[in-house]
Amino acid sequence: MFRARGRELVLGHRTCVMGVINVTPDSFSDGGRFLDADRAVDLGLQMVREGAAMIDIGGESTRPGASPVPAEEELDRIAPVIDKLRPETDVFISIDTTKASVARWALEHGVEMVNDVSALHGDPDMSGLVAETGAGVVLMHMMGNPRTMQESPTYRDVAAEVCAFLERAVAAAETAGVAPDSILVDPGFGFGKTVDHNLVLLNRLGALSSLGKPILVGTSRKSFIGRLLDLPVEERLHGTSASVAAAILRGAHVVRVHDVPQMVQVARLVDAILNETGAGETG
Repeated sequence: MFRARGRELVLGHRTCVMGVINVTPDSFSDGGRFLDADRAVDLGLQMVREGAAMIDIGGESTRPGASPVPAEEELDRIAPVIDKLRPETDVFISIDTTKASVARWALEHGVEMVNDVSALHGDPDMSGLVAETGAGVVLMHMMGNPRTMQESPTYRDVAAEVCAFLERAVAAAETAGVAPDSILVDPGFGFGKTVDHNLVLLNRLGALSSLGKPILVGTSRKSFIGRLLDLPVEERLHGTSASVAAAILRGAHVVRVHDVPQMVQVARLVDAILNETGAGETG
């Protein structure tokens, strides 16, 4: 059971699909497409109709090489989207930010979760804010920061080191007062990892189950898929499908994706395999 601000979501027998809305000019996959608030809200509502149980909204790109933006600019991007989307749906909404001021505004306007790629390390006020508000939080592993993370990332044992980092991040969050059942962990595919690192992490994802937290995976359209298949970002749907299926088979509870209807289908079929039941279907 995952809890965020008094709401509950059962994670286990059914994989949760989180849809991505990037309200940015420079995100790696869809930068600039949803800067218009109405267009972003339409996308969010479409994702809900297609089966998303969570929507993740971000106003600052974390693609490799990206530079940070001021909190005021980030708020200018995400505020109209949240203001318009929140009254239209009851699915969980997550704010993708490392800034406590941005997260506070979002939480005051109906958002339930904070997706923090710095694992609460980027802003000294973030852990206290999450604890104080009872928000859900995603703790993600990243080597360095978005500007530097792909400059020769090196590990002795990537799976063990990512797991150890997240174990420390979970302990720090709980020490700060974050509720144990309000935490998701994310190994951070593409955040300071080579192609081989990503493949090892995906294959050994089950190691994160030792943390006792639901696992969120974000492989959607990532560059390691493009490099393996020699495909541009707009042609990585099938590769994403394969990575999502593998992640669920290895223990993922939540998959963060751009292509919601297709990944909902992938998740439903893999869940049926894992649960060995088609819920009464014949044939």
